[in-house]
Amino acid sequence: MFRQISLALLAVTVSPSFAISQDIGPAEEDVSGPPQNYSPFIERTVKNRGLAEGLYWGDTHLHTMFSTDAGMIGNTLTPVDAYRFAMGEEVITSSGQRLRIDRPLDFLVVSDHAENLGLPVMLAEANRDLLATEYGQRLYDLVQAGEGYAAFQLWGNDGVAQNRDIIDNPKLDRTIWERQIELADQYNDPGNFTAFIGFEWTSINNREKPSNLHRVVLFKEDGRKASQVTPFSAYDSPDPEDLWAYMQGYEDLTGGSVMAIPHNGNLSNGLMFATERLNGEPIDAEYAETRMRWEPIIEVTQIKGDGEAHPALSPDDEFADYGTWDKGDIGGFKPKMPEMLPFEYARSALQVGMQQEQKLGINPFKFGQIGATDAHTAVSTTRDDNFWGKMPSSEPSPDRWKHYVIQSFNGDETLSTFEYEALASGLAGVWARENTRSAIFDAMQAKEVYATTGTRIAVRFFGGWDFEGADVFRPNVVDIGYSRGVPMGGDLPPQGEATAPVFMLGALKDVSAANLDRVQIIKGWIDTEGARQERIYDVAVSDGREIGEDGRARQPVGSTVDEVNATYTNAIGTAELRGVWTDPDFDPALPAYFYARVLEIPTPTWQAHDEKFYGMKMDADVPRSHQERAYTSPIWYTPEQ
Repeated sequence: MFRQISLALLAVTVSPSFAISQDIGPAEEDVSGPPQNYSPFIERTVKNRGLAEGLYWGDTHLHTMFSTDAGMIGNTLTPVDAYRFAMGEEVITSSGQRLRIDRPLDFLVVSDHAENLGLPVMLAEANRDLLATEYGQRLYDLVQAGEGYAAFQLWGNDGVAQNRDIIDNPKLDRTIWERQIELADQYNDPGNFTAFIGFEWTSINNREKPSNLHRVVLFKEDGRKASQVTPFSAYDSPDPEDLWAYMQGYEDLTGGSVMAIPHNGNLSNGLMFATERLNGEPIDAEYAETRMRWEPIIEVTQIKGDGEAHPALSPDDEFADYGTWDKGDIGGFKPKMPEMLPFEYARSALQVGMQQEQKLGINPFKFGQIGATDAHTAVSTTRDDNFWGKMPSSEPSPDRWKHYVIQSFNGDETLSTFEYEALASGLAGVWARENTRSAIFDAMQAKEVYATTGTRIAVRFFGGWDFEGADVFRPNVVDIGYSRGVPMGGDLPPQGEATAPVFMLGALKDVSAANLDRVQIIKGWIDTEGARQERIYDVAVSDGREIGEDGRARQPVGSTVDEVNATYTNAIGTAELRGVWTDPDFDPALPAYFYARVLEIPTPTWQAHDEKFYGMKMDADVPRSHQERAYTSPIWYTPEQ
């Protein structure tokens, strides 16, 4: 009987002569009941620019053979390979090895260099228009003779180092750009995998100070809009203000949206967060407003070093000396000077931004933080036990640790960088409504994002004025965070009668990685004399260690790392840490920012894994263990006027 009834109902449901269930449901005016809804999800509406539902992981900075400094020095993988790898498929790398990611990414930006985009591909295809140019033929002849690196040097010395387009054929630029766009649209799968359209603008030489002012330019929409322009390159201008004008022109032309993501500033020799424009004039309110319009987030960690903090700037921070690259600028032209450091690292730059806000009325460096790889291998690998290096020459081999990342352009070996100095970093964590271009882009603009150095630590960070200690342990903690405060990337609401801001912080370990050591809040502020200040507070620590009156747990978590065998255990640390913290030193007259840093217990580095796998030894000063970490975007406090 029950079977007959079910079949009859099924027949009614699918028959075109009957209305579906929604069509015959009660009208809104016919619904009676109590004034409040029993279901808590009826009123779960967008607040504070969006109730983020999911955590999505991705890489916003990856190069394929379409980039000249990749394809001409050994990278044979295309954007197709990059997307396939990010989605979890096996690929054969440029060195002929099999490779698969541990877990698929949710989104990816193939960000090949705008400067002669696709030149290696056109050389491989013997493109007729390319060979009709003088340098195109010279480069082709070198490549055919097996002198690919010599071809790269010719292109670099005569071209990009001089901000000179030695090919100068707009038709070629558009041909490859359209190919890139087509592939991004082809692999974009809303809800499952997001492939953004993007490119890298690679400004190297400014005011005769070689620097790393590079930006990834990221488009929100599909190729129908992005194809109406071609990438803006350093040949067009090395000045980011001209890049911003290009971006404004794109939005005016198409009605679309675009942003730029500056790379970590540690190789810029003080220019990334300088208080002077490239023309030597002081930055002004218009500059500050324009910069924050187009650059809401920065890349704070990547293979070429970590850009959160420097030990010379943060001498009281025992964790500041992590992945430190401070020899000189990106090309090894000029050495690093101490006075450059405050304008290169995120923690101090956030403070510089607040100083400038007091002068200009607008903060030029009010950015969120993400991680990315900047790998030139077409594969985004951030696990130390699965790291494929910076360049094709640094894919796994017994001697890769001695290979150059960038050999000094002026011949000073003390300014060269080597693969053993590289980090297997980083990743972008994005809290977004869904895995689509629009939702992830909007979350980036809202700065509800954070960086990790490679693992997938889940982090929530909220700021408000009336959170209570038990709130962080409630099952609806996220709803509490949004309804009574702001998430990472936000501004604290007006103070009201509260005496000090209160922050909720929670972190959950990567299920496939190490336990957590501690969660911290980094506070930066400008004192009454206008000077930059910072302080670190431990909010929650593992293993029963005590947090002292100074706000710090001074006892290290210890280590289970076996460097010889490149192993560790999770016998120390904990899987989850939560805490509610009230600023004990709050002065309502002083502007401040707060961001969270999460530290894992020590684990083996990729260098230790290489030593074990190949049965060899590196130099004694090569790191064999480290503590992976996450950095959230800040929450800002601004005194009421």
